Amino acid sequence: MITVAKGVFAPGHLGELTRIVPFEMVDAVLAETGRTQQRLRLLPSRVVVYLLLAAGLFAEVGYLGVWDKLVAGLGGLGLTRPSATGLWHARVRVGVAPLRALFELLRGPAAGIRTAGVWWCALVVTAIDGTVLDVPDSSGNAAGLGKNRSQHGTAGYPQVRVVALVACGTRAVIDAVFGPRSDGETTHALRLVRSLHTGMIVLLDRGFDSNTFLAAVAGTGAQFLVRLNGNRRPPVLARHHDGSYTSIIGGVRVRIIACEITISTTAGTRTGVYRLATTLLDHRRFPAFEVVKLYHERWEVESAYLEIKSTLLGRRVLRSPVPALIAQEIYALLTVYQVIRIAIADTADAAGGVDPDRAGFTLAVQTARDLIVQAANVIAETTIDLIGTIGRHLLDNLMPERRLRVSPRAVKRPLSRYAYKSLGVDRRSYLATLTIDIVAGQPALTDQSDP
Repeated sequence: MITVAKGVFAPGHLGELTRIVPFEMVDAVLAETGRTQQRLRLLPSRVVVYLLLAAGLFAEVGYLGVWDKLVAGLGGLGLTRPSATGLWHARVRVGVAPLRALFELLRGPAAGIRTAGVWWCALVVTAIDGTVLDVPDSSGNAAGLGKNRSQHGTAGYPQVRVVALVACGTRAVIDAVFGPRSDGETTHALRLVRSLHTGMIVLLDRGFDSNTFLAAVAGTGAQFLVRLNGNRRPPVLARHHDGSYTSIIGGVRVRIIACEITISTTAGTRTGVYRLATTLLDHRRFPAFEVVKLYHERWEVESAYLEIKSTLLGRRVLRSPVPALIAQEIYALLTVYQVIRIAIADTADAAGGVDPDRAGFTLAVQTARDLIVQAANVIAETTIDLIGTIGRHLLDNLMPERRLRVSPRAVKRPLSRYAYKSLGVDRRSYLATLTIDIVAGQPALTDQSDP
């Protein structure tokens, strides 16, 4: 039996995910932002919000195609198909504010106190990094966002830079900001400081090692662990038995760990030297070796971007021809990604001790899509089922615990099928073993001062 909202509100759903984004929540953000419709028409504002969210799950079709997905399981209700122009005007009428408010309500680590893989030494492990999204090459987007230069001249599409704070254990988005690509990652990341607090540790790539940014992070009470650029020469204030030493960067007291990491596979051995700085000053409670191992978790933010750009978007350009609706589309995309991550985390918690890493994001997306087309499980029964159909599919197909693998950073599918043929790039992945050696001493750095 299909149970949805009544009348013209019936297409307003997200399948089983409606339980995470219920009607009352959508109505509340519409009322709060003053975007509730004045007259009840074919496309009430609530329906438009759900259509925008569903568009993040059906990137391969236009908005009319998304409408067809929402009503595919609602035959017999006498629903009228809107025009493309009607959908456009409905999107403009709703605007960006309700989608931003919805994201604000749902963003967060999506983790409980016992969620596996989320905590390290009583700290929530997070990471900040950025990516870019392509948007249509319209006059409005080009004027508002600019176009970038490449080795071949002007780039094909304007781009939006997205910088997110992600919980590494669940890959849920704690906060995200975006804007023109011309603004650097650190500039955008300073706006994320609002979401940092005591009880967190933030993992950062070397692009975020500026004095200003690190001081801003430390000022929130959050801890950080950042890879340093090679041109830094921080002073050695005190050495510790684990090979690390105390120093100061940008007025912030830190502990620096230099390590040599060797990855061995059947394809050969590769060694690299990393220098990490952290506000975790107690070398007894936070040994250098364990801190270095923790830094590997920074790659979870890269995996989150892969899921958004590859699994959800399928590497497609966004739809909207004007920056205001691009913002609406990005908030909808981030929200639906977060909703899926919440569903995965709820499943892991309800199953007891299951690491969210073992639940397949692609499988969750495919199941969610099917339930939208079927208009299934839209309204929850009296007893809330935290696992649901999506969760049962995930638990029946858990991935094995993660093994250490290594793959060269190479373009696996270049835009041109004729490119890179002569490079002989090895694109295979190998099982690997990893060795970490803490580099102690560093006498060449002892007489240098912090830049």
